Amino acid sequence: MATTVTLTTADGDMALYDAEPAGEGRAAVIVTQEAFGVNPHIEDVTRRLAAVGYRAVAPHLFHRTGDPIIEYGDYEKVMPQFAGLSEGGLLNDIDATVAYLTEAGFPVRRIGVVGFCMGGTVAFLVAAHRPVGAAVTFYGAGVTEGRFGMKSMVDLASELKAPWLGLYGDEDRGIPVEQVEALRAALPEAAVDTELVRYPGAGHGFHCDMREDYHPDSAADAWNKTLAWFARYLPTS
Repeated sequence: MATTVTLTTADGDMALYDAEPAGEGRAAVIVTQEAFGVNPHIEDVTRRLAAVGYRAVAPHLFHRTGDPIIEYGDYEKVMPQFAGLSEGGLLNDIDATVAYLTEAGFPVRRIGVVGFCMGGTVAFLVAAHRPVGAAVTFYGAGVTEGRFGMKSMVDLASELKAPWLGLYGDEDRGIPVEQVEALRAALPEAAVDTELVRYPGAGHGFHCDMREDYHPDSAADAWNKTLAWFARYLPTS
């Protein structure tokens, strides 16, 4: 069952897409959106996690700027949304989401986060600043230059508090392989387990079957790795 509820944050009300599993949730996962909003793809990912037993939720991170759903490729409409994002604001949104899940019976150690595109950056930010159980980043930018007022992922690597898995495509024009390898070189400084996977032939957005860059083989492997990561690090009780 999936519904949309409203949470109160420091910057006003925020919608939250909430997909419940058929039985008691094995753990909970926060899905952080692409640059195009909590659209049908993000809702589908959230339901897919619920289908395998997770309480899965997707916070509407664009709530400060009207909460639009933007067509893929319409970057002119994306940029004003980015202007409404900040490190502090994003962490406030995640804190409100975590509080909602905690009330539902999931302590923070049983909460994971997976993010796509800009949400992949947010997932890394959360893993560096909040003691969640595990985090996964799909093609998150800000690797060598920070976004939304945060430090770069390379500079944040040593601060990771949650086991982190990164999934990147070699053909991503916005995140060159050199940046990905710079992040790999920084990860041993973390005090938690980390893994970084590159997919030859895959570009940005390779996991999304609604985008031109969809790469089915890479998407399937990355999804399996994501589920394995959460199964390994999120306790079920």
